[in-house]
Amino acid sequence: MTERQKDRPWLMRTYAGHSTASDSNALYRRNLAKGQTGLSVAFDLPTQTGYDADHILARGEVGRVGVPVGHLGDMRTLFDGIPLERTNTSMTINATAMWLLAMYQVVAEEQGADITKLTGTTQNDIVKEYLSRGTHVFPPGPSVRLITDMIAYTVSTIPKWNPINICSYHLQEAGATPVQEIAFAMGTAIAVLDAVRDSGQVPAERMGEVVGRISFFVNAGVRFIEEMCKLRAFGRLWEKITLERYGIEDPKQRRFRYGVQVNSLGLTEAQPENNVQRIVLEMLAVTLSKDARARAVQLPAWNEALGLPRPWDQQWSLRIQQVLAYESDLLEYGDLFAGSHVVEAKTAELLAGAEAEIAKVLGMGGVIPAVESGYLKSALVASHAERRARIEAGEDKIIGVNCFDTTEPSPLTADLDTAIMVVDPAAEQAVLDGLAAWKAQRDEAAAQAALTELKAVAATEANLMAATLACVRAGVTTGEWAFALREVFGEYRAPTGVGGAPVAVAAEPGGELAAVRAAVAATAAELGAGKLRLLVGKPGLDGHSNGAEQIAVRARDAGFEVVYQGIRLTPEQIVAAAVAEDVHCVGLSILSGAHTELVPDVLRRLHRAGVEDVPVIVGGIIPAADGEALKAAGVAAVFTPKDFGITTIIGRIVDEIRLANRLDPILVPTKEETLA
Repeated sequence: MTERQKDRPWLMRTYAGHSTASDSNALYRRNLAKGQTGLSVAFDLPTQTGYDADHILARGEVGRVGVPVGHLGDMRTLFDGIPLERTNTSMTINATAMWLLAMYQVVAEEQGADITKLTGTTQNDIVKEYLSRGTHVFPPGPSVRLITDMIAYTVSTIPKWNPINICSYHLQEAGATPVQEIAFAMGTAIAVLDAVRDSGQVPAERMGEVVGRISFFVNAGVRFIEEMCKLRAFGRLWEKITLERYGIEDPKQRRFRYGVQVNSLGLTEAQPENNVQRIVLEMLAVTLSKDARARAVQLPAWNEALGLPRPWDQQWSLRIQQVLAYESDLLEYGDLFAGSHVVEAKTAELLAGAEAEIAKVLGMGGVIPAVESGYLKSALVASHAERRARIEAGEDKIIGVNCFDTTEPSPLTADLDTAIMVVDPAAEQAVLDGLAAWKAQRDEAAAQAALTELKAVAATEANLMAATLACVRAGVTTGEWAFALREVFGEYRAPTGVGGAPVAVAAEPGGELAAVRAAVAATAAELGAGKLRLLVGKPGLDGHSNGAEQIAVRARDAGFEVVYQGIRLTPEQIVAAAVAEDVHCVGLSILSGAHTELVPDVLRRLHRAGVEDVPVIVGGIIPAADGEALKAAGVAAVFTPKDFGITTIIGRIVDEIRLANRLDPILVPTKEETLA
């Protein structure tokens, strides 16, 4: 077979962005020079949640998990020297997707691009933000309107753009089974397409163009046979829904188009070198089968459970893709699994399960009512709790974590301080200075007039894209755009799902949970409290609440009274809750890297409030050196992804409460000791 007969490789991306727009621009240029064929922009949390860098909630979060884009000047810098007309750009942005697309369009126009030729994707799936990732801003109704307006605009103005990327990736990270991942993502697609159809903004004869621009973003875990079958089931279900529900006749418009980021949840801090083979297996799930092959692939780096990957780590992941695409003969053959009885049976099983779950959700009125009722979130929390319980019981084996944990010293992590990239703290101040300079040089009257017009349009049913573009051109900032819409639409706090989650681990006599329950009860009695009270807090803008929810559920099952108010709280709010609820321990969960700023602030505020006997524990992706610094500052214990035994963590919390209250220790046996 000649080279000309090979299939074209998928788009190869690396999810990247950090510190400042100029730093990220340099990174993108290097990645493109290494053979990356598309860009995947990671935005920082203030940008994703509609805050300017100078907002109190943005403190410590600026440039941590992505690039800060506060205004048109930042967007110009981000893509300086990168021709947008010839670049396929994926932007992981949801609540503020309309704003970022508008800035992208204006920069492309300034470059002289024909915007009808722009290709790329805005993720723009707000439903999974309510369920798993937590970067939502507005209530469901207005959020769906923003999505609808964007889709209607792009179909007529930027026809090659994917205005929404229905995202099941984070559903799996929040605990979704393959059936739930398919069903909840398809439920979202149905809600979006129904909203576009019913809005009247797109003529019925052009709905095929809408369907043809809907793309999906999925997760591929290490069970790669099941994951491959999941993608085959996804494709068949999309074909059925688009044909039967929406009457789309053109097979090309019905094609299931998806990109993939392979599973980051399964990457381990323990023996992180094992993550390389996990990443390879997960990539095979979405590339081996031609009939279910991803259109774009981005791989995490081996050290993402330790912290922020360095450019070299991201290069390694890119080279993994390139070896498969260019050195192997994979692209020379048709589908390798056509006619496989095993694959067909598993695909049919997943398809049947997903259709049953979709019917259940539609019976509730669709995805949006199922979000608002808390059903979807509770289902994910419960599935995640069951998965964690299987890991702790050793039923699901994770090499280096709950089995085969003896290891030689790793040269990759011999110096942990250099095994990851650390964002320069000075970068945040540079962004703040740039924001102030931008506001100082703009036409203030024009900016305020654009914001006034935006609010006026938001109060009607007119499409918001034109008013948003006017805001971009007038120099409005990300936070100003979002707060103008907050005034009209309000904000939304999604259900946590904790209260409705069933017990995942039974407190069997002689088991670890039973021993912890006894210790909790004994400690409460000694302190004269009806129950021990644990505050689980999520300071800052980090919306990845899966770990916090699992701690909350297990602490509840161990007999604690749990105070959990959800995501996006200031240190001041967390301390106020700790005082008002008279808690016995404060647990903070931070995965964004903002722990060095936010945790000491909580400690200082507790001290000023006179709270001296309440231990503070911290969990998250925390480098070893940072963990030691937090302990030196007064944190009682630090937990990272290597601490997978949740019941053991709850036992440690009891220990710290007893120590802080000068009570004699209770020896709670570990899981290993209870099994001995």
